[in-house]
Amino acid sequence: MEMIEEHKVGYKKTKIGWIPNDWDLKKLNDVCEFRNGKGHEMIIDEEGGFVLVNSRFVSTEGEVRKHIKQNLSPLYENEITIVMSDVPNGRAIAKCFLVDKNNHYSLNQRIGAIKAKKINYKFLFYSINRNKYYLKFDDGVKQTNLRKEEVLNCPILYPPIKEQEKIASILSDWDKTIKKTQTFIEKLELRKKGLMQQLLTGKTRLKGFIDNWQLLKAEELFKNHTDKNHDGTLEVLSATQDKGVIPRSETGIDIKYDKNSLSNYKRLNVGDFVISLRSFQGGIEYSNYEGLVSPAYTVLREKKPISKLFYREYMKTQSFINKLNSMIYGIRDGKQISYKEFSTMKILYPSVDEQKTIASVIKFTDQEIEYQLSYLEQLKAQKKGLMQQLLTGKIRVKI
Repeated sequence: MEMIEEHKVGYKKTKIGWIPNDWDLKKLNDVCEFRNGKGHEMIIDEEGGFVLVNSRFVSTEGEVRKHIKQNLSPLYENEITIVMSDVPNGRAIAKCFLVDKNNHYSLNQRIGAIKAKKINYKFLFYSINRNKYYLKFDDGVKQTNLRKEEVLNCPILYPPIKEQEKIASILSDWDKTIKKTQTFIEKLELRKKGLMQQLLTGKTRLKGFIDNWQLLKAEELFKNHTDKNHDGTLEVLSATQDKGVIPRSETGIDIKYDKNSLSNYKRLNVGDFVISLRSFQGGIEYSNYEGLVSPAYTVLREKKPISKLFYREYMKTQSFINKLNSMIYGIRDGKQISYKEFSTMKILYPSVDEQKTIASVIKFTDQEIEYQLSYLEQLKAQKKGLMQQLLTGKIRVKI
C-alpha cells in the first residue's frame, strides 16, 4: 500500500521528495560544466618528488611539472573531480574531492571534473557528497564506468544562491574544525612518539628513579610459549602492524583457512606478544584479545615480572625496530624470524616500578589521544547530520 505524505506548509512535492517552495530541482547539466581527462602513462621521478596517488599526480618542480603541463589535463582550483570508475557490486559510484590549490593535479581518462557555473561550488561539492550513493548508475553489467551524460543528468537541489553560500559556509566551518582536530591529534601522536623514544630507552628519566637499567637477552625476558589446549571455538586472530593482534574478521582481508585445522592453532591470551616479522606485516605485536593464532606465529610470554604496556610501546620504538632490522638483514624476504634469532636480542629492563610509572605516562597520553579521536568522530557524525538537514531544506538557515 502506497503511503501518502501530508502536505507540508512552505514545501512542495517533487519526484525526489518534499523541498522548500523557493528551492528548485535542477540537473547538474544546468549548473556546471563537465570535462574528461585523457590517458597517460605513470611517470616516476624520485628526484623530482613525482608520485601517483589514485590517478592524482602531485609534482614539485622542474621537468616533471613541465611534463604535466604539456602532456596531461590539468585541474584548476574550485573544480570538483569525479572518479569515473568505482564499481563495488557492479555499480559505478561517483566519489568527489575538491582540488587543493597548493598542489598540481591532472586528470586521467577515468576521472572527470565539474566546474560550478551557476551554483556555489562548495554547496555543489557538499550536495554530491551528502550520500556516497548520490551519483550511482547501473547499466546491467558487472563492470561499468560513469559517463558524462549520466553525470550531467543527475538531479541537484538548488536553493537561492545566498542560502547556498550560507550552507556552504556553515559546513566549511565544520570542516575546518574537523581538520584542526585531526592536526591536533597528529601533533599529540608525534609528541607521544618523541616522549616514548626518550622514556622507553632511558635517555630521559622520571623523577625519583636513579637505578641503572639492566640489559638482558630476550630469552631471559620472554619464552616461546605454545598452548594448544583449546576446543577450537575461540576466534581466530591475526597480527597487524598498525593495530596489533586483532580478530581476523577485522583485518579487511579474506584469509582462507581450514576450520578442521584449528586444533593445531595456538591459544593466545590478552597480554601475549606475537612475532610477526613477515615483509607484509612487520613487527612484534601485542594482543588485546584472547583467541587462536596460526601455528606459523611465535607467541611470546614473559618469564620475569614486567609492565606489559611498557613493553608494548618499547617494541615500537625506533631503536628497537632498528635492532630488529639489523637482525633480519639477509633473511629471505617473507621469512618469519624465529624465536632462536629473537632470543639473542638485547632488551632493556628497568625496575618494574619504573616500568609501571612510565606505563602510566603512556596511558595518560593514550587517553588524551583517544579523547580527541572520540571528539573527532562526534564532529564527523554531527557534520553528517547537518548535511542531511541543511542540504535537503529540512532545516533552513537565516540569510
